[in-house]
Amino acid sequence: MSITAAPLTTELADDPRARAAAIAPALRERAAEGEALRTMPDDLVATIKRAGLFRLALPAVLGGWEAPPLVTFETIEALARADGSAAWTTFIGNTGTFLAWLDTDVARNLLEGDPDRPVAGTFAPLGRAVPSGGGFVVSGRWPCASGALHSELVMGGVLVMDGDAPRLVDDRPDWRFAWFPRHAVEVIDTWHAPGLRGTGSHDIAVHDTFVPAHHTCAPMFEPARVDRPLFRLSMYNLLAPLVTGFAAGVGRSAVDRFVEIAQTKRRGNGPTVRDDEYCQVVVAQADLQLRAARALFTEAMSDAWDTVTAGRICTPRQRASVIGAEQLVLRTSLNAVDTLLPFAGASSVRDDEPLQRCARDLHAARQHIVFSADAMKRVGRVTFGLEPNDFML
Repeated sequence: MSITAAPLTTELADDPRARAAAIAPALRERAAEGEALRTMPDDLVATIKRAGLFRLALPAVLGGWEAPPLVTFETIEALARADGSAAWTTFIGNTGTFLAWLDTDVARNLLEGDPDRPVAGTFAPLGRAVPSGGGFVVSGRWPCASGALHSELVMGGVLVMDGDAPRLVDDRPDWRFAWFPRHAVEVIDTWHAPGLRGTGSHDIAVHDTFVPAHHTCAPMFEPARVDRPLFRLSMYNLLAPLVTGFAAGVGRSAVDRFVEIAQTKRRGNGPTVRDDEYCQVVVAQADLQLRAARALFTEAMSDAWDTVTAGRICTPRQRASVIGAEQLVLRTSLNAVDTLLPFAGASSVRDDEPLQRCARDLHAARQHIVFSADAMKRVGRVTFGLEPNDFML
């Protein structure tokens, strides 16, 4: 039987973290349903939308929360402790934050008066935009568009073409994000994956679709049109609270579930896992390392936020600290689940075991570009006192 989320009360109106906490029990109970559907159930999407959790980082001028980074982090973390796929889908649904790089009236028209519209988007410049009459004719196909089936607005990375080659701007390819109405986008059923199975991360495609030039933007290279502290963060620092909240929440969920299993699980005729002294050391290390990584991210993100709210621009070192801490949270969460899983026994290999789901979700998330080894190379350059060699900090 489906379990519907508890109604949202007026007491929760001003705090997305409290709204996430109210929704979390339903997400936890129905995680297996999402996996079976390979996407979030429609009524849970409606609940997330009604709670305003698809507009965490949307500009206030567009009706969004424009929440401070750590509020966004804790909101996604609360969802991820319940279900990684639901949290990931919500995080991707917040891609509307990049509407801050469009003219405000244009962005408002794209939202059609509804700031709660979930957005599906892929940054990779896999589309080709051919200049034509005040805009571009765009064709392309993008993989892994999480939440594609319930998206109401879609964004895709494109290269503006000059003949057969990308057009150059300041000696770099003209890489932009193009915004499409959902009806113009084909969703191709391709999402069959062990991890993040309930995210509906299908391929999306457009075919010879006209996009006005003012429906494109380049957050990698240009300042936001909305000049507010949140949008003075670098593009990847702006994403960091969303994606790190996912990793922190799933990692914590893995430790919590292992502690629950350990109360009664025995290995052979020995003591319960809880009473095994070696396992006590292992779980303590996992718990402390997760807490330490989370604290480092909180420290780095707070420092960056203090800087932009004071009207200053973050240094490369500050930006690198956020990205490095983001990476550490994921790697620590992965290490925790991979270390604890062997002590959970044979039943832990079942698809319906939450600890197994945590492992699959974290390993799938690791493939996202924000968690790549290339990102750590950039952090390393800054540690050596070198300038970043591209925009991805």
